[in-house]
Amino acid sequence: MVTRTMAGPAAIAALCTLALPAVPATAAPANSPVDAGQYRTAADAEPLDGAASSADGPTVAAGRTYTDSIAPGDRLYYSVALDAESHAWISAVAAPKPGTKVAYGDGIELELQSKDGDRCSSADADFGTDDAARPIANYVWRVAEPDGRCQEAGVYHLVVTRVSEATSDPGAWPLELRFMAEPPLAESGPTTPPDPGSIPTQPPPPPTGQAERRAGGTGFNDAVGIAHGVWTDRIRPGDTHFYRVPLDWGQQLFLQTEFGTTRVEDDTAYASDGVRVDFYNPARGFVATDDETYYGDDPAAIQAMGPPVAYENRYAAYGRDSGNVGFAGWYYVAVSVTEEVGEFADGPVPVVLRTTVEGEPQAGPVYDGDAAAAGFGVTDEDLDTAAEGVPADADGAGGAGKTLLAIGGIGGGVLLLAGLGLWTLLARRRPVPGTAPGPVPGPFAAGEATRTAPGAYAHGHHGAPPYGAQHGGQPYGDGHPYGDGPPAPPQQNRRR
Repeated sequence: MVTRTMAGPAAIAALCTLALPAVPATAAPANSPVDAGQYRTAADAEPLDGAASSADGPTVAAGRTYTDSIAPGDRLYYSVALDAESHAWISAVAAPKPGTKVAYGDGIELELQSKDGDRCSSADADFGTDDAARPIANYVWRVAEPDGRCQEAGVYHLVVTRVSEATSDPGAWPLELRFMAEPPLAESGPTTPPDPGSIPTQPPPPPTGQAERRAGGTGFNDAVGIAHGVWTDRIRPGDTHFYRVPLDWGQQLFLQTEFGTTRVEDDTAYASDGVRVDFYNPARGFVATDDETYYGDDPAAIQAMGPPVAYENRYAAYGRDSGNVGFAGWYYVAVSVTEEVGEFADGPVPVVLRTTVEGEPQAGPVYDGDAAAAGFGVTDEDLDTAAEGVPADADGAGGAGKTLLAIGGIGGGVLLLAGLGLWTLLARRRPVPGTAPGPVPGPFAAGEATRTAPGAYAHGHHGAPPYGAQHGGQPYGDGHPYGDGPPAPPQQNRRR
């Protein structure tokens, strides 16, 4: 049995020092333990009760956000009306409170069904680490394409199922649903995805210079804007901070996330999955995730890169990472520190994000409608708000400055993996203390197994994930893990 040294009163007090977005004067202070780290829903979100039968599912309308809750074993149905032309992206966010006991495979499964019960698409989201409760999200979709599945106009069924181990906390999780309708193209667009070998893999040097303070938000609705540059934050154990980056057509994101040292109560202790980064697209679709061991008295870093944003990515059959980078708009980065880090680290963990947006914006496809207004595009105002650090709820995207509703928690995590090199892990080794980690390109795994992306699902292309479930690997196509497999290895929490 592994023993750990618990943080003392000074450490507990230090955990309460991180400033979070303001709440009304009548509420608890924003940096109080009552409000700390709780996921905030959209100000205009509507309450909804999912049904136990497809015959009774309440309607989820395009352009709207909804809140619900989901208990262990729940299989909730909702009704979705689709036309025959638009692309539909319907997401679910599960946000258990910080400190909620969860297992690495706990999470939610999503499915979009036709009226006849045919599966249009499916996906899932899980925590990937024991006791790493945090907001997790993913989406299902209907891509309008000739000879594709579920192309008829009509009512479809959104199904959200909670998966939990018997030993996990039995309490209900807050759930947020969002339906984004992407306008069809005015004329036929490209449907051939780029060759994986053509994707740039050599990252530029990461930005240097004085970092600017940017306190991340609690979720998608109050994510704080960041642009090309160096940004710093402090994240308490058990919390997740959200940031958003505008990416236009043809632009490519390179991200280096560095976790700095902090005082430790026990210099032999560590958390094997102590820090994590998750990456999501404008429709809250999961793109990638990665985690790293955190020691407290040594820095840790994760570097990664993504493919250029291209409409035809959605038709990629060789990797979900590329397929989920298929439209312009706000992309989201969620940086987490697990609660376990608080058992030996005294105070919040300093974090530095070195963000490089490579490439000039290119002309995108011609839509038959206002794609930017629907959330699929980048405007000059978006670029300004990113540079200024404006949170989503203050620029109209999350309710035009209205107070958001705190519903649930945040936990640990870290991101940007690569399937088939499309999200290339650049470096995962512990840096030498006192040195700044630089980008180290990772090799493409040309023969690596792949996953199916939107648009390719109808062809039945399934592949094994390049990483196991304990590393955030998720299926793409059937919404279920790739076989039972061996259990996750136990965490090692002492240096040897």
